[in-house]
Amino acid sequence: MNLAWAASGAAAGVPIGTLLRGPVFRMAVPSGDPDRTACPHCGAAAPRWQAVRCRDCGRRLGAPAVFELATACVLALVCGRFAGQPGVLAFGFLGALGVALSAIDIAVHRLPDRLTLPAYPAMAALLGVAAALGHDGGALVRALLASVALAAAYLLLAVLRPGQLGGGDIKLAALVGLGLAVLYGGAFGFVLSAMVSLALLAMRRISLRGAICFGPFMLGGALFVILASGM
Repeated sequence: MNLAWAASGAAAGVPIGTLLRGPVFRMAVPSGDPDRTACPHCGAAAPRWQAVRCRDCGRRLGAPAVFELATACVLALVCGRFAGQPGVLAFGFLGALGVALSAIDIAVHRLPDRLTLPAYPAMAALLGVAAALGHDGGALVRALLASVALAAAYLLLAVLRPGQLGGGDIKLAALVGLGLAVLYGGAFGFVLSAMVSLALLAMRRISLRGAICFGPFMLGGALFVILASGM
């Protein structure tokens, strides 16, 4: 772990986390509903970016410092682990996007296509640059194959167990596969989900028929595997 790079990642994560507040505030609505554009307290137009407080009533539009701290922690881990390596930008991009997607999924059990789908070409381009700089074209090929295979595996699970996984999970799996470039990493999200589900059952916070959002576990599992294996 390179502490200088980790500190730089943490410092960059604070303003990036603040910028994430806008998209999360707008898109954290049930599927099919229009974006949230007004302050829930006074009805005034909410800021498009840096949605920290309402400009009219001054009330907070989200939990203080949550996005900033979460993004800072993720980018500190990624930058410290991949200090100076060609893939640091790609993994940092996936980590920051993962914070926004996780926040929305936790709030409304939704993974918006407007965040997930544009990330495909962006992630592929960043991995392509990393492959070129590292003179490792095979890494990009492995990432693309893993993306297709992991999405296909999640699609099969969704067909076999209707209601357990949504379309957003399948699309996110393709994006996560790009970052993992290995199939076994995709299974770690299920391990995390099972552990948390058992804990919530023990505390009687959910029932056996209850459902929890899977996106954060998929992203958290991917982050763990990426950091542990140093892909």
